[in-house]
Amino acid sequence: MHPSVTPQSTVSYPFSVAPMMDRTDRHFRYFIRQITRHALLYTEMVTTQAIHYGDRDHLLGFSPEEHPVALQLGGDDPKALAACARIAADYGYDEINLNVGCPSDRVQSGHFGACLMAQPDLVAEGVAAMIAATPLPVSVKHRIGIDDQDSYEHMAEFVSTVAKTSCRRFTVHARKAWLQGLSPKENRTVPPLRYDDIYRLKREFPHLWIEINGGIKTVAEVQAQLQQVDAVMVGRAAYDTPYEFAEVDRVIFGDETPPLSRHQVAEAMMPYLADWTASGLKANKITRHMLMLFHGQPGSRLWKQQLTEGSARTGAGVEVLEQALASVTEAQERSRQAAMV
Repeated sequence: MHPSVTPQSTVSYPFSVAPMMDRTDRHFRYFIRQITRHALLYTEMVTTQAIHYGDRDHLLGFSPEEHPVALQLGGDDPKALAACARIAADYGYDEINLNVGCPSDRVQSGHFGACLMAQPDLVAEGVAAMIAATPLPVSVKHRIGIDDQDSYEHMAEFVSTVAKTSCRRFTVHARKAWLQGLSPKENRTVPPLRYDDIYRLKREFPHLWIEINGGIKTVAEVQAQLQQVDAVMVGRAAYDTPYEFAEVDRVIFGDETPPLSRHQVAEAMMPYLADWTASGLKANKITRHMLMLFHGQPGSRLWKQQLTEGSARTGAGVEVLEQALASVTEAQERSRQAAMV
């Protein structure tokens, strides 16, 4: 299956890796790009206030190899959102996404994230301002509902209101969010998944590009979901079992180029790690994202231990990665030989 053209954008992607706080920074995105060449990748959520007052290069910088990459914004002020959309375009992002799904107390206190589902007109105003400010596609990531405003009709009204702006891309987390009483982590697991509501949304809004998110863990599950919706976004599974998605390019995007092996992914990260540590970055800022590369494979525990301990040392560099990979190779050879006995 290949990307399809939608009215607002040049191309839409049938598979993406979700924005995740303290996860999807530029180093993780570079790492996961070694596993999938075509998936749309997202930044962590960045607030409009942070962009206005903070270190923009630190917040927004990324490597050319990360394309296609989308910036997820958090905010509720249309003027600030428009200004940040223009900045994102200048930095070379491929898409801008508005966060209307995060339920954390900090986000609510800033009046953005999931609480904005109760104010679809304000969301529409912000989206319209971003669309007017930049030629980049603008999308919205939201929940199926919040608190007691969680019926299908509530979600459909929200989407219908925002879609009047000409926004055509909606990523829907298939769980409602409780704004009080559950932590962000609990809001990712406790409210039940309601995939049928998202399937219905696609049926009733066939002109919109509808992406489903929540609880999807394998390429086979991605394929199954694509029978009902336009796209699938995977979150924690892409972080916890990243190599599970090595077949995405072939199965979902139709690219027959063989994926890199786990060992080749690790080797591809070596010059990247060497460059960044030479410029003063601590090795664990990069290697922490790689701990699950060999998940389920012989030597996985040794890989994680050596990366974690080695990267914590002062002055650690690419040798940590080289040594950990050598240990995994030896462990896998021992496992192979034992299986032959």
